[in-house]
Amino acid sequence: MSRSNADIAAVFEEVAELLEWQQANAFRVRAYRNAARTIASWPEAMADLIARDGRLDELPTIGRDLAGKIGEIVRRGSCDLLDRLRSSSPPGITDLLHISGLGPRRVHALYHELGIHTPTQLLDAAREARIRSLPGFGPRSEQRLAEAAAGYLERSRRWPLARVAPIVDALQTWLRTAPGVARVVMAGSFRRRRETVGDLDILIAAQPGPALTRYLTGFEQVDSILSRGPSRTSVVLHGGLQVDFRVVAATEFGAALVYFTGSRAHTIALRRIARSRKLKINEYGVYRGRKRIAGDTEASVYGSIGLPWIPPELRENRGEIEAARDGTLPKLVQRRDLRGDLHAHTQASDGRESLEQMAQAAKAAGLKYLAITDHSRRLAIANGLDPGRLAAQIDAIDQLNEKLSGIVLLKGIEVDILPDGRLDLPDALLARLDLVVGAVHSDLELSRARQTTRILRAMDRPNFSILAHPNGRLFGSRGPCQLDMDLIIDHARERGCFLELDSQPDRLDMFDTQCRRAREAGVMVAISSDAHHGSDLRWLELGVDQARRGWLQAGDVLNALPLGQLRRMLARTMTQARK
Repeated sequence: MSRSNADIAAVFEEVAELLEWQQANAFRVRAYRNAARTIASWPEAMADLIARDGRLDELPTIGRDLAGKIGEIVRRGSCDLLDRLRSSSPPGITDLLHISGLGPRRVHALYHELGIHTPTQLLDAAREARIRSLPGFGPRSEQRLAEAAAGYLERSRRWPLARVAPIVDALQTWLRTAPGVARVVMAGSFRRRRETVGDLDILIAAQPGPALTRYLTGFEQVDSILSRGPSRTSVVLHGGLQVDFRVVAATEFGAALVYFTGSRAHTIALRRIARSRKLKINEYGVYRGRKRIAGDTEASVYGSIGLPWIPPELRENRGEIEAARDGTLPKLVQRRDLRGDLHAHTQASDGRESLEQMAQAAKAAGLKYLAITDHSRRLAIANGLDPGRLAAQIDAIDQLNEKLSGIVLLKGIEVDILPDGRLDLPDALLARLDLVVGAVHSDLELSRARQTTRILRAMDRPNFSILAHPNGRLFGSRGPCQLDMDLIIDHARERGCFLELDSQPDRLDMFDTQCRRAREAGVMVAISSDAHHGSDLRWLELGVDQARRGWLQAGDVLNALPLGQLRRMLARTMTQARK
């Protein structure tokens, strides 16, 4: 069946931890802990019990409600309660709960007293000696927490997509010269274009043999060899990234690609459909009895169970199978759909090129328009523009546009949102712009309620067009701030303004699930590069990847609009203020 007893017990343990962190009724917390212990130690698989007679409520500590949740976990790997608890808890809290020396009560104190909700923030606070002053902590426990957090981060290390992309390029180039190799495709989370990857899975269509195995271990960046064999070879590269090479026959390549692209929840769902049709799907093909009926292509695998091919970015078991069955899969946005970029910087603030250089780079990238959005004065570290300098830049853009051909510069600003929700520059000056991109760069530690209120007030200001990088995270250094994104998305719809998906590799902000929520609410998303140099415009591709994971189509993307239509939509944001 789909899930082991250990998997089910882990879900109930996480439910108990999050309930305790949220200070729920102690008896309710205990019920989930007791159920987890019962399930983990039960000699027969819960899935087998369900398949036989479905009676789980006769087990000790398992009542009707918990029995129903066990069935739900067996079917899809999670339950609605856990999904709700995760969505109502700060991102990273579950990771904190898994760090040695921390329980829900201590995590609760760290979060509410110091705003710590990720292992990285815990490690930073411990190194800065900010934890020892809290009741129940001291210098020794602070040191132990620092060690535990560092160990956890090392074990759970993941690499941002942009960081591994050059490695992937080098690997693919090198593999194409391998003896007898017909095809090379990246699988796993890299192919699904997740924000980060834990390792790399590479499928190779070739005849296995000692020469190919030797070749696979000879890549110049290999630091150590974990295993080697005719069908699988695993190595660790310099820096710690693991690479798994899988050699597959051409007739099995499609089935292997489906299997190793994942996600696990998606492939489990496919196998469940296959079983309902008396078929079997594995990494070698699709079988009816002993007869292999599909597997050379991914389309043949999906087709064997009555589905169209599903884009890799959607393979997370978040409704894509149902959409495929219903014929409602989205036609996902592509890089070529983008006609412009609505967030870029010049050397007037912290960029590195002039207005004209950025314009020519945008033209070379195939764009028709580029918004110049240098920082406002509050961000002094970025040499932000004061009213006088912004007014001068407005005039300079107007003059430059008169001589540019094939590209139009839009006048904008990335204006700081102040802690009280006001904008950093006067309304009368902002009204002269084509668009205003509002951003939070300071006071990121505000509570969820205060941070959300701050942004809602900013969105209600006149001349507010787009909310930039809403979560404020930076991979490896800063977790997301606390926000009620559902409320912000709904407010953007009511106000008539837009949200940004910042493509900068360290940000990739908004999250994929938030993009999908915006799409469902009818709020358009701007996929922006946040370029500080002309070459940074290539980051738009990363933003498109994230948008595709969020089910966005070209019609959901603000900068996929022609310039005339875009101007009309932006003009409405520049003349509205919520009453």
